[in-house]
Amino acid sequence: MSAKEIVQKFYKSDALIDSEVIKEFLHPEIMLDWNSSKGFIQMNYASLLDLSQELSKAYVRSKVRISHILEDNNLVSVRYSHFVKTIENPREEMLLAHFITIWEIKDNKLFRGYQMSQLS
Repeated sequence: MSAKEIVQKFYKSDALIDSEVIKEFLHPEIMLDWNSSKGFIQMNYASLLDLSQELSKAYVRSKVRISHILEDNNLVSVRYSHFVKTIENPREEMLLAHFITIWEIKDNKLFRGYQMSQLS
């Protein structure tokens, strides 16, 4: 599987709201540097699992719409919008945020990420 295919499979899965699914995609030594509209966050394997668990408490559905994806060897750049459906209103899809992320793939897993996001 190519690096691009791994990233596409990750975002098409329920990994963002399912901590069991996300484990399939994360390298044990993963590190994500995230510049959000709320500041800088650095996340590792455990904190990404925690984030997935927290998101699953608020959202019943998570959908990523990729607008751009580029691959260069083991690096993948992806621009996407993240939509969710809340537990309180599962019929309405809401735009959560816009993202751009550069992923380094190692051992067919997400290894190193650089991400920027902006709330909708």
